[in-house]
Amino acid sequence: MSEQAVKRVIIIGAGQAGGEAALRLRQAGFGGDVTLVGEEPAPPYQRPPLSKKYLSGELSMDRLLLRPAGVYAEENVAFLAPLRAVWIDRANRRVRLEGGRELGYDALVLATGARARKLTLVGADLAGAHLLRTAADVDAIRPRFVAGARLVVIGAGYIGLEVAAVARQTGLDVTVLEAAPRPLARVTSPEVAGFFLDEHTSKGVRFALGAQPAIIKGKEHVTGVGLADGSEIPADLVIAGIGVAPETTLAQHCGLKVENGIVTDAQCLTSDPSIFAIGDCAARPMAHYRNRVARLESVHNAVEGAKIVAAALTGQSHAVEAPWFWSDQYDLKLQIAGLFQGYTQVVLRGTLKERSFAAFYYNGERLIAVDAVNRPGEYLGAKMLIQNGRTLAPEVLADASRPMKELVAQAQ
Repeated sequence: MSEQAVKRVIIIGAGQAGGEAALRLRQAGFGGDVTLVGEEPAPPYQRPPLSKKYLSGELSMDRLLLRPAGVYAEENVAFLAPLRAVWIDRANRRVRLEGGRELGYDALVLATGARARKLTLVGADLAGAHLLRTAADVDAIRPRFVAGARLVVIGAGYIGLEVAAVARQTGLDVTVLEAAPRPLARVTSPEVAGFFLDEHTSKGVRFALGAQPAIIKGKEHVTGVGLADGSEIPADLVIAGIGVAPETTLAQHCGLKVENGIVTDAQCLTSDPSIFAIGDCAARPMAHYRNRVARLESVHNAVEGAKIVAAALTGQSHAVEAPWFWSDQYDLKLQIAGLFQGYTQVVLRGTLKERSFAAFYYNGERLIAVDAVNRPGEYLGAKMLIQNGRTLAPEVLADASRPMKELVAQAQ
């Protein structure tokens, strides 16, 4: 697909992926019409700070914005919000918006993101029970997010633990419920999960692991969470962080291939050659992992998809970067490069006791990922190795006496 064949691009979804796609098209020299359709009233903004500095009040909404609001008009991007796309007519290449307005396209980019999984418990609709996915969600939480309040966090993934950290630093009483036997069970190793469990416990967070919430109690407002074993945890506030589901409704209705996300090729093209999908809603082949199809929820994946689409629509090339992620909890900076799934060995460099270490993940002899806690050098070095398809022997990486930069330079 070339710019000569594409004069009108519509991007559905004004999160990080959609916003980046609109502006990167302009940066790549695309001169046709670009329309960005978003359901939220605000221009594209960062989501990672929502569970951290925005929740704590350190960042205002203006500082969350990816670009100042006026940039989209300056770049001749038509930003339509708050507005929802309700139908895609693939045969005639048209998008219908709520209210009945229709727009034609030559290329369509689905950047519809993901939606927070809702609690299905009785009482989930009580005042004081919240999800955390949007700035509006955090705005609703803040009035009760005060010192002395009793908070129950349901889910011990990154979002749940980041909320717990901010809550303790704000002075809330915090209990985290997790159905799995350890926190971060889906995203890291037992070694790293155990480290974060100990850190939170030392800060006063209580954990109920292997716990199943059965009901949120209260009449008009939350008063507690009842567990399946009959026990109850008092609560003034409940925040659920139990994962997200890709927003694929439009894609399914118009017949695109969907399997845990909108399935695309390496160029982010869907089963329709005029429609791309990027960001949290999309599942694409991972170039650094033998083209295994995966759906990633990260800033990097959103930006990477935008770069791929901009290159494809302007006839340019783009070298795909290896995946990376991060999480901030207390004074701990966790930086992750690669995908750890399928690892057969974990190698530690540094010590957990010193709160500065890296966990390297191997599949056989191949380095596939790293979790680096307060170790930026190890993170950057491992990211470079994974990016370039190189590796180091486990015993070499375990030797912390040799600088990471020196080891990377010698890697094969």
